[in-house]
Amino acid sequence: MAIDFQNYKTLIIPQGGNLRDIKAYEKQGGYKALKTVFDARESAWTRENVINEVKTAGLRGRGGAGFNTGLKWSFMPKPDGGKRYLAANGDESEPGTFKDRVIFEFNPHLFIEGAIIGAYSIQADAVYVYIRGEYRSWIRFMEQAVADAYKAGYLGKNILGSGINIDMYVHSGAGAYICGEESSLMESLEGKRGYPRVKPPFPAQRGLWGRPTTINNIESLANVPLILNMGAAKYAEMGAKTHPGPVLYGISGHVNRPGVYEFPTGMLITDLIYNVAGGIRNGKKLKALVPGGSSTPILRADQIEGVSMDADSLRTAGSMMGTAGMSILDEDTDMVDFLYRISHFYHHESCGQCTPCREGTGWLEKILKKIKNGDGEMRDLDLLLDLTTQMEGRTVCALADAAAWPVRHTITRFRDEFEARCRKSVFAIA
Repeated sequence: MAIDFQNYKTLIIPQGGNLRDIKAYEKQGGYKALKTVFDARESAWTRENVINEVKTAGLRGRGGAGFNTGLKWSFMPKPDGGKRYLAANGDESEPGTFKDRVIFEFNPHLFIEGAIIGAYSIQADAVYVYIRGEYRSWIRFMEQAVADAYKAGYLGKNILGSGINIDMYVHSGAGAYICGEESSLMESLEGKRGYPRVKPPFPAQRGLWGRPTTINNIESLANVPLILNMGAAKYAEMGAKTHPGPVLYGISGHVNRPGVYEFPTGMLITDLIYNVAGGIRNGKKLKALVPGGSSTPILRADQIEGVSMDADSLRTAGSMMGTAGMSILDEDTDMVDFLYRISHFYHHESCGQCTPCREGTGWLEKILKKIKNGDGEMRDLDLLLDLTTQMEGRTVCALADAAAWPVRHTITRFRDEFEARCRKSVFAIA
């Protein structure tokens, strides 16, 4: 995809300033989509039409799963007179992921506008914005933005004279990675320990407080006003055909210009590393890339040529889009140490509910620590791979999978480094 990197006009990251000020946001066309929907709700923008527009645009969730957002909205059952909810997932605890906080800090009203439209579409009474507890400053930004939206009449009772009532609450998480999983998030919102729920029933049937609930990522909802303002057809033309729209790429690691950059989906990985992030620091060579947060399978440098940042291209290459949190690793990276740190994280963050995850993450860390410390044996590598097979797909949520994938793919794709470390221990014993 040919992109003019210098002159690309961002849609989510504000041009030339901060849009936390609601007046500044309105001056740049903010809340235009909301006003259009609410003013014309009996004609062009019925709830069904809004859902169909988002579905037609092809917006896929930006939280990792990549599911069609409009289709997800359509799963909500018909109203039965009881409460209905929209939960916005801003937990963002995946290592290597830090894009939602850019929205909280620089363009919170874009998200708020999208969330209100989403709540209107699924006939939700309230929006719960769940933000990881460590994001203290960003929580304050959001609380102020929500208060300003209430004062302006965009939230609360009889929004813009429409007769529609929608409330929004900002909720601080308790610092657990597991609460990024949608059912754990709901448990936490209800004041319980963040244990994932067995599904079915799915949230659309039985969610918060036993009522129908839809959970969307912060960035996903921030895309909704863009779709309504530009139209689904134009939005669908932006970026990759099967995964369209703008996306926030969080680029970190061994690059000269780490940060969050907005470009369309489908960008070549090599363009993002070398043209956007300024290449590998200190003139080093690229060794590997984790494309979408720590749980996504790692790719060697020789695997990324011609690969673009969209779901289909990355799947073909043997990885996933995830959250588009790209971790860049240079030639000096010790893959054993790197994998040990990741496994330590997942062991620490396992909620302990499921035996394959509770025990499996512990054994992954223990064996990798043994290898890291120079006491590993060759058979440990096959034992690690066998453990990942026993963990994947055998638990209530996907944390076990998230812990297993980095181990499996890092060992498979960099096995020579792990074998070399194990050989050293053999020689030391001899």
